[in-house]
Amino acid sequence: MLRLSFPDRLRRKLGGYMGKVRRLSRSLRADAAHPDDRWAETLLNPGETRVYRSMDPRDREHACRVTRHLLRDHPQASPELLAAALLHDCGKSVRPYHVVERVLVGLIPHRLSILLPPAGAVGIRAAHPELGAELLAHAGARPRVAQLVARHHASVGDPEAALLHHYDELE
Repeated sequence: MLRLSFPDRLRRKLGGYMGKVRRLSRSLRADAAHPDDRWAETLLNPGETRVYRSMDPRDREHACRVTRHLLRDHPQASPELLAAALLHDCGKSVRPYHVVERVLVGLIPHRLSILLPPAGAVGIRAAHPELGAELLAHAGARPRVAQLVARHHASVGDPEAALLHHYDELE
C-alpha cells in the first residue's frame, strides 16, 4: 500500500473536503443538475441503466464527473470500474433526501456515519454501498460492478475499489 507523508495526506484530505464543498454547493437544486445520461448509458447494461435512471439527477451528475475524471487519468480502466463509478451512489436512491438533509449528511464522513444510529438519511448514508450493491444485483448488473459499488468506501485489498474511492473523494 502507498505510504504518504503527513503533508501529502493532509493535502489529499483537504482536497477531498474541497470536493465535498463543491458538490454540496451544486446539490441545492435538482433542476440545476445536468448529468450526461446519454453518455453514461453507453457504459451500462440494461439493468444498470434502470438503476442509474432511478438516481437523483444531482447524484447522476456527480457520478458522471467521477467517471470522466477517472477515465481521463486511467483510459484503460475496466468497463466494470466505469459502470461502478456511474453507480457508486445508487444506494442513496432508496430514500429521497430533503435539501437540508442532503447538505448535512454530505458533510458527515462515511467513517463517522457508520458509527451513528442507522436511522433516516444518516442510515442511508452509512449503508448506501451495500444498498446499492443489492439494488444492482436484483437489477441484473454485472457481479463485479455490484462488488465495486459495495466496496467503494471499504476498498482495502481491491485496487479498483480504491481508485473509485479516490475519485469519489476528489469530486
